[in-house]
Amino acid sequence: MSIVVTVDRKLLRDVLDRLYAVTDDLSPVMKKIGGEMEARIRDRFSARSDPLGLAWEPWRASTVNAYPKDGHRRMLDRFGDMFDSINYEFDDHSVTIGFGQPYAAYHEFGTKTMERRGLLFADPDEGTLAPDDERALIDIVMHVLDSALD
Repeated sequence: MSIVVTVDRKLLRDVLDRLYAVTDDLSPVMKKIGGEMEARIRDRFSARSDPLGLAWEPWRASTVNAYPKDGHRRMLDRFGDMFDSINYEFDDHSVTIGFGQPYAAYHEFGTKTMERRGLLFADPDEGTLAPDDERALIDIVMHVLDSALD
């Protein structure tokens, strides 16, 4: 299963357009964006909170009772498969950030029977990043732009 959500925020797009005016190879900035978002997602596992800083809903009793005895007993980290599969790929004009485990989408979006425990988006239906994440990405682009103009 694959889900694609494109983040298309005007402010971020405007800053990237300014960088495109200076260079047509954005692979260095895309690599930095991917690394930054991967680190932020990994931090959310430790913090047990979504991109807006809201704590994840605790497990239901049924989840606790069904949890495998050989698991890590940490939320979203039954055996480490999802955490270990966080990755990003980049090229000269885009970066793709995601998980190698298809069930990560259930956590990002939630289901009828499971609360959302977001890792990437502030609002996955809208494809919006948290303000802190967006600011960090804009800072990366602005730093690269400033360096290119020096």
